[in-house]
Amino acid sequence: MFLNNINSNFLVLVPTINIKNKIVKKPLRNVISIALKNFFSNLNNSDLKNVYNYFLNEVEQPLLDVIMQHTRGNQTKAASLMGINRGTLRKKLKKYGMN
Repeated sequence: MFLNNINSNFLVLVPTINIKNKIVKKPLRNVISIALKNFFSNLNNSDLKNVYNYFLNEVEQPLLDVIMQHTRGNQTKAASLMGINRGTLRKKLKKYGMN
């Protein structure tokens, strides 16, 4: 299954309360966009390199953690759910000390 077929309304963070005390659910991509804008606005002219890898690592570790919890540690199911090879999953888990 491709992510393009998934309704992004399911990819929401925990509801937050906005200024008008109204509960708002934001699609995950919107929240990530806000976080990225905040990150770049607070760089203070730092000379960053490998930003792509930095952000992949920031997202990948909690993704792996939640998926492993969801599959109750079953690496075969987790790899299938992620659409990756089980060996690749094992490498990623080892990378983050989650094996």
